[in-house]
Amino acid sequence: MYKFLLVLLSVVGMATATFAQQKQDMNNRQSNNKILVAYFSATGTTADAAKKLTKATGGELYVITPVKPYTSEDLDWNDKQSRSSVEMNDPKARPAIKSKKENISDYDVIFIGYPIWWDLAPRIINTFIESHNLKGKTVIPFSTSGGSSITNSVTTLKHTYPDLNWQTGKLLNRMSENAIHEWIDKLEFLK
Repeated sequence: MYKFLLVLLSVVGMATATFAQQKQDMNNRQSNNKILVAYFSATGTTADAAKKLTKATGGELYVITPVKPYTSEDLDWNDKQSRSSVEMNDPKARPAIKSKKENISDYDVIFIGYPIWWDLAPRIINTFIESHNLKGKTVIPFSTSGGSSITNSVTTLKHTYPDLNWQTGKLLNRMSENAIHEWIDKLEFLK
């Protein structure tokens, strides 16, 4: 019994030390860049992903909040007259946001998160990008989706805003914090 307890305590001690070292390594990598995790979420799914990403990066969380919140009727993609359908069918639509992020110039890396709507980023993401000077920043998209990949939304954003320093984006549907850490570790801004 004594040997068992000794082995168990040793294993717990090693695991604790390993975790502390990994956390210190992540903090050391983060210290060179000030990170903002900006996101829009209509139902809470993207908000959950953004919170995990903020925890993984040590960044600051910022909610892109529409002046007029979206209702379930607004999000009915089967209704061609719903607010989201009308906005997504108009490439020039720019839903108003409540406020700009103050001191955006202080950040080196901007993660921009959104749900995929009609295989694209919601138009409020265009509002956010156009309301802030992101030139010279590393911009990394992330998204959530019920069935689409992130590929077309990122291609469209890169085409619309070619002067921004876009990095590889990621669909974060139901990703664990460990999987998010693995993705973060591969990004260029940490190298």
